[in-house]
Formats: sequence, C-alpha cells, structure tokens
Amino acid sequence: MRRLFRNDDLGKLILRVTVGILILFHGVHKILNPGSLDFISKQLTSTGLPQGLAYGVYAGEVIAPLMIILGVFSRLGGLLIFGNMVFALVLAHRSQLFTLTSTGGWALELQGFYLFSGLAVFFLGSGRMAIRPD
Repeated sequence: MRRLFRNDDLGKLILRVTVGILILFHGVHKILNPGSLDFISKQLTSTGLPQGLAYGVYAGEVIAPLMIILGVFSRLGGLLIFGNMVFALVLAHRSQLFTLTSTGGWALELQGFYLFSGLAVFFLGSGRMAIRPD
C-alpha cells in the first residue's frame, strides 16, 4: 500500500509537464508578439550586454519547455529555464526582489517558481516517463 503512493517517476513527470507548459505560454506569447523582445534588448544594452542575447529568451521559454515536457535532455532544459530566469530577475525584476504583495506574498512568486522548478528538473532529471530518460 505504501508503494502505491510513492512514485518518483510520476512526480517528476508532473513537475516537468507543469513547469514546461506554464513557461511555454510565455514563449508562445513572445513568438506571437515579437515586439516584446524590444524591452529585453533595451534592458540588455542598458547593462552593457549585446542586444542579440534577447533571442535567448526563445531558448529558455520555447525550446527548453518542449525539451522538459517531452523528456528529451530534460536536465539541460531545466538549466536553460534556470538561466533564463536569472536573466529575467536581474534585468527586469531587480527592484522587486525583496518586495511583498499587499496580501503578504513575495512579489516574484511566479518568477521564483520558474527559477527553482528549472533547477529542480536539472537536479532530478526526467525520470523514466520520458522519450529519452536521463
């Protein structure tokens, strides 16, 4: 009976599909609205980084989620999402890092979810329920 409720591979699949689908929505939005990359480009150049790095958002919000959902190089996908979120936090959300909402939650809960979920997938891997388990 105890083994019935302990399935690490199913837990990894749920984590992968959840974080993958939720961040993929952000990537699809950027594909449908390519002008949204202008903001990212401006943030990059204001910190002395090349604006071409803005296209990395497609790796972190489209390619990486697909890798994670399908279970193909999931650890790499998790690392890409983690890196994408580090850039997002530094470039766009620095001022909110230590801010709470009016209801007492962290102002960056969603960004924190993506950051640490990407890291969790990196450390956990895909599990057996994947196209290419790692």
